[in-house]
Amino acid sequence: MDKTFSSGVGVIWKHPGGKFRRKGPFACTESELLAIILGHGSPGKSAEKIAQEIQEKYGNLQELMGVPLKDLMRIKGLKAVKATQLAATFEIARRIVKHLEKE
Repeated sequence: MDKTFSSGVGVIWKHPGGKFRRKGPFACTESELLAIILGHGSPGKSAEKIAQEIQEKYGNLQELMGVPLKDLMRIKGLKAVKATQLAATFEIARRIVKHLEKE
């Protein structure tokens, strides 16, 4: 199951992917969207924690889009494969925007 309940607080999601599926993409924060892309964390560090640290370091998604792959790979808990997935996601977004600007 994607969620657990906590009395008085409402729904507590185990992973933001469950929140995304149940409530939609607009219900997720930028940090939660990053955690979904990362999928899972590394030993001792969840994807959510890594995503929070990335956002604290770079601010917002627009700033993060310009970060070189080698710099992403320096983030503790973000190994080469995850950093490449993140960089590829931003490259896809960049290409979509470029395509839309041409229209």
